[in-house]
Amino acid sequence: MDTGTGLEQMICFELYAASRAMTALYRPALDAAGLTYPQYLVLRVLQHRGATTVRDLGTALSLDSGTLSPLLKRLETQGRIRRERGTADERTVWVHLTPSGYTLQDQLSSLPQQVACAAGLTLDEFRQLHDLLGRFRANVTT
Repeated sequence: MDTGTGLEQMICFELYAASRAMTALYRPALDAAGLTYPQYLVLRVLQHRGATTVRDLGTALSLDSGTLSPLLKRLETQGRIRRERGTADERTVWVHLTPSGYTLQDQLSSLPQQVACAAGLTLDEFRQLHDLLGRFRANVTT
């Protein structure tokens, strides 16, 4: 008698379940910081790129403006970012980390390494997984 559900044979399910598990690993630290995972990703992009336009943030995070705008509004209300209109083109909105945002990012800087350790993969396996997922995403994204 087959007791399996067939899900274990589906890569889409493994990706879905792995994504949920990865986000769950981040949750305790992010909850303590008052952040959601997407908010954390915004702060990471800003920390690494510096001031960035809303459009470029959306592209980097694969988020549309309907999802990104309320997320940025909450971060701004928390004092983690500030938005300002461009001087050359007022349609362009720039997003900057505030001192509070930089401090929070510094506090969370070891989080990716902690999650990597919790995954139980060697550094080489982790890099291989990262590379494969990046190639997969690039190939299926239109």
